[in-house]
Amino acid sequence: MIEIKNITKTYKTGDVEFKALNNVSFSIADGEFVAIMGPSGSGKSTLMHILGALDSPTDGTYLLDDKDVSTLSDDELADIRRDKIGFVFQSFNLLPRTTVLRNVMLPLVYAGIHGPLREKRAKNALISTGLDEAHFHHLSNQLSGGQIQRVAIARALVNNPSLILADEPTGNLDSKTGEIVIGTFQKLNKELGRTVILITHEQEIAEHADRILFIKDGELTENKTTHKKE
Repeated sequence: MIEIKNITKTYKTGDVEFKALNNVSFSIADGEFVAIMGPSGSGKSTLMHILGALDSPTDGTYLLDDKDVSTLSDDELADIRRDKIGFVFQSFNLLPRTTVLRNVMLPLVYAGIHGPLREKRAKNALISTGLDEAHFHHLSNQLSGGQIQRVAIARALVNNPSLILADEPTGNLDSKTGEIVIGTFQKLNKELGRTVILITHEQEIAEHADRILFIKDGELTENKTTHKKE
C-alpha cells in the first residue's frame, strides 16, 4: 500500500538547513498495523505529515497504492485526504459545542453526502468504535477523554478510508483509557481490514502493532516485528 523510497525532508531558516528526515525507506502492506516511535524532534511527525499528503519531501519518492504522490495535483491530493486517509490527533480537534453525531457527520458534508445516509454512516462509524449510543447527542465537551477519542476515531472512519493515521492518540489519556482506545484501533485493523499507522512515544502502546519503526535524528534506526499484544 505504501512505499517510501529515500525520503529526505529539509527545512531552511535563512542560511541554516535542518534535515527533519534523512534518506528514510520502508514499505507498509495493505492491512498492516504499524507503530512509529522516536523521541521528541526525531522526525516522526514530519513523516506522518508526508504519509498523510499534508507535506511533501524535499527528495525521495512516496508511492501510495502505486501512485507517486508528488505527481498529483492539489485537487487530487485533497481527494486522497478526504476519501482514502482518516486522521486521528492527540488533541482530538472536535467542535466542543457540537453534538457527537454532528461532529462525525461533518466530513460527510464536505464529501457531498446528504440526508438520512449521512446520519446512518455517522452512527455506524460511532458504533464501530464501541461508543454507547446514549452519547450520540451529547456535546463533545461533555464526554470523557476516552469517549472523545472514540468520537475522533469515528470521524476519521466515516468516509470509509483504507488508511488510518493516528498521531499520539493516547497521549492525553490515562493508561487504562489508552488501552481501551488502542483496542479500538486493533479491532478496526483486525475485523475491518484497515491499515493503521500509529505514532506513539509509549512502548506499551506500540507493542500492540504488527511492526515498530524507530526514528531517531531523522533516520530509520530499526524496523522490527513485535510479539503482538491482543
